[in-house]
Amino acid sequence: MNETKKDSASLAQRLVDLLSDRQAEDIALIDLRQIASFTDYFVVASVLSSRHMHALIDSFEKELANEGYKALRREGEADSGWVLVDFGDVVVHLFTPEERAFYNIEGLWGRAGVPAVRFQ
Repeated sequence: MNETKKDSASLAQRLVDLLSDRQAEDIALIDLRQIASFTDYFVVASVLSSRHMHALIDSFEKELANEGYKALRREGEADSGWVLVDFGDVVVHLFTPEERAFYNIEGLWGRAGVPAVRFQ
């Protein structure tokens, strides 16, 4: 495994751990390395509220910055029920349960033959 892929796997697992530690729900890790060129992993999680979403994002962005990882961009607003945080090789999707069901990221990639690994 080359160093970039190893780093992306480590970053993805680190994000799963940080989200789990901060009470994100129904965390899923989707490995896209074999079928996508734009990223290696999606990390998908549900949040309890827009306040919870803000707290999670602030927490993991600060902690990862201290470890040398910087988010490239952020899309969406916590009040909308969906925020994407792009770290390049790993993209984090945080949803309220309603928005997550609507967008169904795991189902879309599952139809492409990419299963989601669930945590919690």
